Amino acid sequence: MADMPNDFWSGWIILITLISFIGLVWLVVSVYTAAPPNDAEVDHTTWDDNLKEGMNQAPLWWFWMIFAMMVFSVFYLMLYPGMGSFKGAFQWSQGGQIEERYRVFNDEFTELRAEIAVMPLTEIQADAALMGSASDLFSQNCSACHGYQGQGQANLFPNLNDDIWQWGGSPENIELTLRNGRIGVMASWEALLGQEGVTNVANYVLLLGSPEAEGHPGQARFNQICIACHGIEGTGNPLLGAPDLTDDDWLYGNDLDTLRETLRGGRNGQMPAFGDKLDNAQIRLLVAWLTR
Repeated sequence: MADMPNDFWSGWIILITLISFIGLVWLVVSVYTAAPPNDAEVDHTTWDDNLKEGMNQAPLWWFWMIFAMMVFSVFYLMLYPGMGSFKGAFQWSQGGQIEERYRVFNDEFTELRAEIAVMPLTEIQADAALMGSASDLFSQNCSACHGYQGQGQANLFPNLNDDIWQWGGSPENIELTLRNGRIGVMASWEALLGQEGVTNVANYVLLLGSPEAEGHPGQARFNQICIACHGIEGTGNPLLGAPDLTDDDWLYGNDLDTLRETLRGGRNGQMPAFGDKLDNAQIRLLVAWLTR
């Protein structure tokens, strides 16, 4: 409330607050000061033979309750924000409260976080409390895509529990992935290969590593367009984020129809960067959790 964008809106808030308060005072005073109605002027409705409209005022406790709330409101508006850009005697603000809590947190944990940021991964993994914090970090930042336990999901987000990492599974590579993010792009080859070429290359990929692959109709086209990223043997290149095509780990699926879809339309995946969101200690904890 104290951070109003300009004086115009601050003035409107003050005006609305004052009018509302004055209106409430008028309502309460009018209830208790108004003269009782003249029986000749009021067409009374009678209940239970003797109870008529206008016979009794509102109960006194109702007046004192509203009066106490009004007094409380006056003191509140004097001490805290509520009247436009006026910050109150205590100069309190939600933003200031958050900044104060950050300051207390930093004063208390800065040294510990600096230690965690350079702590050996094995030492972190041996500490149950630190691994619990790492698990919480994963749940808050990673589980929406990769699943609660990092098992991957939806044929879109990879399993993080195995040793197969598209850009390399060393702690250094995982840290780079967390800090900078990754963008995986598989180009569309339908225009170059045509329908028959797409089918031939897809079948050849399924045979990689087997004797039947040699001399296959899709081999020449594979060697022409695929080996630059995936290598002559199809074993991939972590530096480029090109996956191994000879193993059984396929993010989008390795049946013939899915492979043809991949070749025809290409694939695009993005891992967001967390370097600006997480500090060094948090990234270190996540690396320890992912390499446990």
